[in-house]
Amino acid sequence: MKIKFGINGSTLKIIAVLTMLIDHIGAVILNNLLHFSNGIQIHDSIFWGYQICRAIGRSAFPIFCFLLVEGFLHTHNVKKYAERLLLFAFISEIPFDLAVSRTICDMESQNVFFTLFIGLLVLIGFRTLEQRVAGRILTMGYIIILLLGIVVSILLYTDYSLFGIVSIAVLYLYRNCKQQQIFIGACSFLWEPFALLGFIPIAFYNHERGIKLKYFFYFFYPVHLLILYGISIYI
Repeated sequence: MKIKFGINGSTLKIIAVLTMLIDHIGAVILNNLLHFSNGIQIHDSIFWGYQICRAIGRSAFPIFCFLLVEGFLHTHNVKKYAERLLLFAFISEIPFDLAVSRTICDMESQNVFFTLFIGLLVLIGFRTLEQRVAGRILTMGYIIILLLGIVVSILLYTDYSLFGIVSIAVLYLYRNCKQQQIFIGACSFLWEPFALLGFIPIAFYNHERGIKLKYFFYFFYPVHLLILYGISIYI
């Protein structure tokens, strides 16, 4: 079997997970150390380490948004896909709150699985419309569904909130032209300049699945948050 040049889906997922891990090391561990560091030099070193980790980590979310769109386009059962996202959104909420807010329950901040779940519902709405209407009615339908997704993300205080929903929608709507998808997708992340780096590996995506990592991210997300929280408490 001939292997296409570029980056396959599993490699993209690994890149996203690693950059997310670096981001969370900064957000959970180094951010905690900043509050307890003694001495100017120590504080400055931790501060710059924190800034570098957060900058590297910004590239993770656009890759996850892209992978969500790809998953939606190629899944054989979108209902089960949505159910998995929602299940792990609830499973991940306590680890997320502990790591980010140091409380078991923080209603003012919900983990990224909720963002991805709402984004998937928006895509389901888009596809349903596409099968029934066209022209101006389709455009108006896109806008209404997108606005509903944005409102829900804002009300739930999901990670990345409305920016995440808009980016997922954009990556889907321009799926048929890779150049436009990358350009418009990158434009939707101009509010977070370092996130634009995530579109470099996306540009090299070769549409191959790679090794099977179906549940890797689902379990990695809550587990690594708990581990980082534990480390931050210990140090």
